[in-house]
Amino acid sequence: MSIDLKITNLKAFNKKLNKHLHDNKLKKIVTRGTNLVMNTAKESIMAGGTGISYSKYQPRRTHRASSPKDPPANDTGFLVSQISMNVTSSNNGSVEGTIISAAPYSKALEFGTINMQPRPFMHPALKKNKKKIQAMFKKGILK
Repeated sequence: MSIDLKITNLKAFNKKLNKHLHDNKLKKIVTRGTNLVMNTAKESIMAGGTGISYSKYQPRRTHRASSPKDPPANDTGFLVSQISMNVTSSNNGSVEGTIISAAPYSKALEFGTINMQPRPFMHPALKKNKKKIQAMFKKGILK
Protein backbone atom coordinates (compact mmCIF):
# COMPACT_ATOMS: atom_id res chain seq x y z
CA MET A 1 0.00 0.00 0.00
CA SER A 2 1.31 3.46 -0.76
CA ILE A 3 0.37 7.07 -0.12
CA ASP A 4 -0.32 9.43 -3.01
CA LEU A 5 -0.04 13.21 -2.89
CA LYS A 6 -2.06 15.68 -4.95
CA ILE A 7 0.15 18.65 -5.75
CA THR A 8 -1.27 21.76 -7.41
CA ASN A 9 2.03 23.37 -8.45
CA LEU A 10 4.12 20.35 -9.42
CA LYS A 11 7.03 22.36 -10.83
CA ALA A 12 7.56 24.31 -7.59
CA PHE A 13 7.08 21.17 -5.51
CA ASN A 14 9.69 19.25 -7.53
CA LYS A 15 12.15 22.13 -7.23
CA LYS A 16 11.80 22.18 -3.45
CA LEU A 17 11.82 18.39 -3.28
CA ASN A 18 15.14 18.22 -5.16
CA LYS A 19 16.59 20.78 -2.75
CA HIS A 20 15.56 18.67 0.26
CA LEU A 21 16.98 15.46 -1.20
CA HIS A 22 20.43 16.69 -0.30
CA ASP A 23 19.68 17.85 3.26
CA ASN A 24 18.03 14.57 4.38
CA LYS A 25 14.70 16.33 5.04
CA LEU A 26 12.85 13.86 2.83
CA LYS A 27 14.31 10.90 4.73
CA LYS A 28 13.32 12.50 8.04
CA ILE A 29 9.73 12.93 6.85
CA VAL A 30 9.55 9.33 5.58
CA THR A 31 11.02 8.10 8.86
CA ARG A 32 8.46 10.05 10.90
CA GLY A 33 5.59 8.76 8.77
CA THR A 34 6.82 5.16 8.88
CA ASN A 35 7.27 5.36 12.65
CA LEU A 36 3.76 6.79 13.04
CA VAL A 37 2.21 3.88 11.13
CA MET A 38 4.30 1.28 12.97
CA ASN A 39 3.31 2.68 16.37
CA THR A 40 -0.36 2.81 15.39
CA ALA A 41 -0.24 -0.87 14.34
CA LYS A 42 1.36 -1.83 17.67
CA GLU A 43 -1.11 0.27 19.67
CA SER A 44 -4.08 -1.35 17.90
CA ILE A 45 -2.84 -4.79 18.96
CA MET A 46 -2.13 -3.69 22.53
CA ALA A 47 -5.60 -2.12 22.89
CA GLY A 48 -7.09 -5.54 23.61
CA GLY A 49 -9.63 -7.76 21.98
CA THR A 50 -13.31 -7.26 21.37
CA GLY A 51 -14.27 -10.93 21.07
CA ILE A 52 -14.80 -13.81 23.48
CA SER A 53 -12.75 -14.40 26.63
CA TYR A 54 -11.29 -17.79 27.42
CA SER A 55 -8.67 -19.39 29.66
CA LYS A 56 -5.23 -20.22 28.35
CA TYR A 57 -2.47 -22.22 29.94
CA GLN A 58 1.33 -21.99 30.05
CA PRO A 59 1.23 -19.44 31.54
CA ARG A 60 -2.28 -19.60 33.02
CA ARG A 61 -4.21 -16.50 32.00
CA THR A 62 -7.49 -15.21 30.62
CA HIS A 63 -7.35 -13.94 27.07
CA ARG A 64 -9.92 -11.83 25.22
CA ALA A 65 -9.70 -12.68 21.54
CA SER A 66 -10.25 -10.23 18.72
CA SER A 67 -13.40 -10.16 16.67
CA PRO A 68 -13.15 -10.69 12.91
CA LYS A 69 -12.00 -7.56 11.06
CA ASP A 70 -10.65 -6.00 14.31
CA PRO A 71 -6.91 -5.90 15.04
CA PRO A 72 -5.56 -9.04 16.70
CA ALA A 73 -5.61 -8.98 20.49
CA ASN A 74 -2.30 -9.04 22.32
CA ASP A 75 -1.64 -12.30 24.14
CA THR A 76 2.07 -12.91 24.77
CA GLY A 77 3.45 -9.74 23.20
CA PHE A 78 5.31 -11.67 20.50
CA LEU A 79 3.45 -10.14 17.53
CA VAL A 80 4.12 -6.57 18.74
CA SER A 81 7.77 -7.40 19.44
CA GLN A 82 8.20 -8.61 15.86
CA ILE A 83 6.99 -5.37 14.22
CA SER A 84 9.85 -3.17 13.06
CA MET A 85 10.58 -0.55 10.41
CA ASN A 86 13.28 0.24 7.91
CA VAL A 87 13.88 3.40 5.88
CA THR A 88 16.17 3.25 2.85
CA SER A 89 17.45 5.84 0.38
CA SER A 90 18.31 5.06 -3.22
CA ASN A 91 20.91 6.70 -5.44
CA ASN A 92 18.12 8.24 -7.52
CA GLY A 93 16.92 10.18 -4.44
CA SER A 94 13.88 8.06 -3.63
CA VAL A 95 13.24 7.17 -0.01
CA GLU A 96 11.17 4.18 1.05
CA GLY A 97 9.79 3.36 4.48
CA THR A 98 8.89 -0.25 5.19
CA ILE A 99 7.13 -1.79 8.16
CA ILE A 100 7.88 -5.45 8.76
CA SER A 101 5.93 -7.90 10.87
CA ALA A 102 8.22 -10.91 11.25
CA ALA A 103 5.88 -13.10 13.32
CA PRO A 104 5.18 -16.22 11.23
CA TYR A 105 1.41 -15.77 11.59
CA SER A 106 1.32 -12.08 10.62
CA LYS A 107 0.07 -12.73 7.09
CA ALA A 108 -2.73 -15.01 8.33
CA LEU A 109 -3.87 -12.34 10.79
CA GLU A 110 -3.73 -9.47 8.28
CA PHE A 111 -5.44 -11.26 5.40
CA GLY A 112 -7.24 -14.19 7.02
CA THR A 113 -7.21 -17.86 6.03
CA ILE A 114 -9.75 -20.39 4.85
CA ASN A 115 -10.62 -21.03 8.49
CA MET A 116 -10.26 -17.52 9.96
CA GLN A 117 -11.47 -14.08 9.00
CA PRO A 118 -8.82 -11.34 8.82
CA ARG A 119 -7.66 -9.40 11.88
CA PRO A 120 -5.88 -6.58 10.01
CA PHE A 121 -3.47 -4.30 11.84
CA MET A 122 -1.09 -2.97 9.17
CA HIS A 123 -3.45 -1.64 6.50
CA PRO A 124 -5.74 0.09 9.01
CA ALA A 125 -2.70 1.74 10.63
CA LEU A 126 -1.61 3.17 7.28
CA LYS A 127 -5.15 4.22 6.39
CA LYS A 128 -5.58 5.95 9.77
CA ASN A 129 -2.38 7.99 9.28
CA LYS A 130 -2.59 8.67 5.54
CA LYS A 131 -3.80 12.29 5.82
CA LYS A 132 -1.24 13.07 8.55
CA ILE A 133 1.58 11.71 6.38
CA GLN A 134 0.38 13.64 3.34
CA ALA A 135 0.30 16.81 5.43
CA MET A 136 3.82 16.13 6.75
CA PHE A 137 5.11 15.89 3.17
CA LYS A 138 3.34 19.00 1.97
CA LYS A 139 4.40 21.03 5.00
CA GLY A 140 7.94 19.64 5.09
CA ILE A 141 8.70 20.06 1.40
CA LEU A 142 6.84 23.27 0.60
CA LYS A 143 7.99 25.01 3.77
